[in-house]
Amino acid sequence: MSAPRVVLGVSGGIAAYKACELLRRLTESGHQVTVVPTAAALHFVGEATWAALSGRPAATETWESVHEVPHVRIGQNADLVVVAPATADLMAKAAHGMADDLLTNTLLTARCPVVFAPAMHTEMWEHPATQENVATLRRRGAIVLDPAVGRLTGKDTGKGRLPEPSEIFEACRRVLARGGLEQDLAGRHVVVSAGGTREPLDPVRFLGNRSSGKQGYALAATAVARGARVTLLSANVELPAPAGADVVRVSTALQLREAALKAAVDADVVVMAAAVADFRPAEYAGGKIKKVDGVDPAPVALVRNPDILAELSAQRQRGGQLVVGFAAETDDVLANGRAKLTRKGCDLLVVNEVGESRGFGLDTNAAVVLSADGTEVHIADGPKEDLADAVWDQVAARLP
Repeated sequence: MSAPRVVLGVSGGIAAYKACELLRRLTESGHQVTVVPTAAALHFVGEATWAALSGRPAATETWESVHEVPHVRIGQNADLVVVAPATADLMAKAAHGMADDLLTNTLLTARCPVVFAPAMHTEMWEHPATQENVATLRRRGAIVLDPAVGRLTGKDTGKGRLPEPSEIFEACRRVLARGGLEQDLAGRHVVVSAGGTREPLDPVRFLGNRSSGKQGYALAATAVARGARVTLLSANVELPAPAGADVVRVSTALQLREAALKAAVDADVVVMAAAVADFRPAEYAGGKIKKVDGVDPAPVALVRNPDILAELSAQRQRGGQLVVGFAAETDDVLANGRAKLTRKGCDLLVVNEVGESRGFGLDTNAAVVLSADGTEVHIADGPKEDLADAVWDQVAARLP
């Protein structure tokens, strides 16, 4: 089997130097990479660097090797085109079909998946013109990763930072793994919750659970690879944020509820994969609860947390919205799952058995997807991203 052919487009932003790391990861993992930098990009990183790292001449001019018709052939022959960094100018040209250099010509002739990794100042990213261009690209099936939040050029900080090269690489790997399948979530907004909530007892203790967030993060990453705009509600997760997901950090069940209801307003799909505490302490101790010799501490009174999944199901924020829940069970897995599906009122419920050696914290998972229409799909034990793709298969088949 021949090596996947990847075109790495580099536009003229200061983050161009980070594309060198992305190029290294692509070449070291066996991909055949052709770098197509814009003239502005070459002001940041020279042609010799791209050639040395890729082992191939960088393609910089429409008028070089004219007999090979580079402005057509490079895009035609690619299995994936990734533009990193993608500036506001480059995305504007792509959205409007302009072709004034080799990279924009390549984007017009490519019939493979295209990934844009934006990098720019916050004001440029948030400008209505940029947002309309991003929406246009996504609607046409391109994958536009959301930029990261962090230090920009100079002293500025905000949303607009290029996602880490390792995470862009993972997004590209997942897109290539789909083998050119349709981006069936393109133009959709999906909300995914991940991790486990923590309910404070005092300044040093909390009630929590063993959820690592790996399954939720896999759902977010695979949704990005399938073209979705992803809002990831992350509850106490210590994992690298998936490139392209807009991450909202929460801690408690009440914070997750507020974030979920807000994000669901314009969502096509809401997937509640986080492990949410059923109860929280009735009172928070302002000081550390200490041992007192000979005196037992007062029992901790608990109150019930809101049922976020049931609330989201009952108050659909838009017509046709799908709500997916997760149920971690230790016994009578399917019976408890069916009862929970009815009680919560969601469209799909992903039920998996958990315990000391399964589910939480592992890289693999098995589950059964129960549907409100009575069907059930069994997903064999395997990588969590495989289970995530299987869940999205069920979701995509039900989207209007």
